[in-house]
Amino acid sequence: MTVQLEIGQQAPGFSLADSTGKQVSLSDFAGQNVVVYFYPKAATPGCTTEACDFRDSLDSLNAAGYRVVGISPDAPEELAAFADDFALTYPLLADKDHEVASRWGAWGDKVVNGQAMQGILRSTVVVDGEGKVALADYNVAADGHVADLRSRLESM
Repeated sequence: MTVQLEIGQQAPGFSLADSTGKQVSLSDFAGQNVVVYFYPKAATPGCTTEACDFRDSLDSLNAAGYRVVGISPDAPEELAAFADDFALTYPLLADKDHEVASRWGAWGDKVVNGQAMQGILRSTVVVDGEGKVALADYNVAADGHVADLRSRLESM
């Protein structure tokens, strides 16, 4: 059973391949705030909406001191096509066996089109510069989530 992360908890480390095959680790962001978001499948409608919302908000998030990383079970080649098709300039990481998603509480039971299954739970975790969870949102809606997140980050 996957356990969701809680505010103040140390975020589990990870090292995953990005869309170019380069390894990206949580430790690469030491001393920085990082928004780690989990999404089910590249280039699907909801995931594209969310990814493009992060893209469109990237300058303001970066200016506020936040980096963004997206994680899905897609292969690096699929992530590369997704990034190219939608001009996504932040790292997209491949968690093919959903090990990281499981450790971060973003893998579990869900219902899609009336079917019960296990999969990625659309989730966003903000990690502070000390590697601790500053915010953890699970089962978020793709549409409007980034605007809500930005508003909440401004008040932190």
